[in-house]
Amino acid sequence: MRPEPITVTQLNKYMKDKIAGDEFLNNVFIKGEISNFKHHYTGHMYFTLKDENSLIKCIMFKSATVNLDFKPQDGMKVLILGTVSVYERDGVYQIYCKAMKEDGIGILYKAYEELKAKLEKEGYFSKEHKKKIPFMPKTIGVLTSRTGSVIRDIINVSTRRNPNVHIRLLPVPVQGEGAAEKIEQAIKIMNEQKLADVLILARGGGSLEDLWPFNEEIVAKAIYNSEIPIISAVGHETDFTIADFVADLRAPTPSAAAELAVADVNELVNRLNIDVSRCKMALTKKIELMKLQYEKCMKSTVFTEPLQKINEYYLNIDNCIKKIENNINIKLRDSKIESTNLISKLDALSPLKTLVRGYCIVEIDGKVVSKAENLNKDDKIDLRFTDGIRKAIVE
Repeated sequence: MRPEPITVTQLNKYMKDKIAGDEFLNNVFIKGEISNFKHHYTGHMYFTLKDENSLIKCIMFKSATVNLDFKPQDGMKVLILGTVSVYERDGVYQIYCKAMKEDGIGILYKAYEELKAKLEKEGYFSKEHKKKIPFMPKTIGVLTSRTGSVIRDIINVSTRRNPNVHIRLLPVPVQGEGAAEKIEQAIKIMNEQKLADVLILARGGGSLEDLWPFNEEIVAKAIYNSEIPIISAVGHETDFTIADFVADLRAPTPSAAAELAVADVNELVNRLNIDVSRCKMALTKKIELMKLQYEKCMKSTVFTEPLQKINEYYLNIDNCIKKIENNINIKLRDSKIESTNLISKLDALSPLKTLVRGYCIVEIDGKVVSKAENLNKDDKIDLRFTDGIRKAIVE
């Protein structure tokens, strides 16, 4: 007979009860490095505690945070007293922190923050100063340890992306006393002798102490003053060093740095082939379109009947001439009628009409005499009749 299945909730509750019954897990004292720290607006703190190989989620409620004498931040090494329990909803176990204090690394972290603030104020992190990574560098300079997976990863990724790229390794210690000075000297040598088109400063992950050479001010200044663009690939993706902020470009891993520095030749060839194909297709379509336009033009009446348009213009001219002639004739007729009317009116008022009825006009010296009192004896006058003028003397 098959056993009755349980629900996920029942399983998570069972695990929670099991862990709650473990005396060791109820009061665990643990050390590690803080990452993914979030201080919620409610006052609770959520973060991950990690070491070189593992990590565990942590939560510190507001009631416990009031006793802290420092501000937790990513990268800090801390000592935690707490209880391990299962969060039933997600089925994950995490530490519920009761107390927390800084581990010895707190001094280094403070020095890191102070130097970071100082360099940022002086403009070492400004975007305006960062140099562009060349598109197709011939020589990649690598500053890292001679042995280890870092240089192998960079070589493998770079040569796979571009078999013709030249990689020049200048070995430097990446941790320990004196490492910062050696890194600074290597950057200066690369620049003075112009040994590369771009530099990759790389090492694998590690603790804050291991990565400390990349947090030294002399390394930051050497990167800032480098004429050769520098890609920083120090630590894992969650690790940030001063070198990362000063460098012209940051890569999360050494392999990613090689991808950023070396263009993928195969991808470029494929892109070129695609562009060539697109150009050919566009050119073919353009030719077909122009051919269709040409055929359409040749079929238009402009080419099939070139005189048609001229004849249409001739017809328009003839019509315009007829309209002008009609307008002139109408204007002349109207003017003739108007002139006839004016002449008739003038003729009716003409003094010559009076002469026809038997009257004459008396003139003296070309002036009409309208009254007898204006004449004197022996005045010579002109008598104007309809058929001529006769002279007379007043008696």
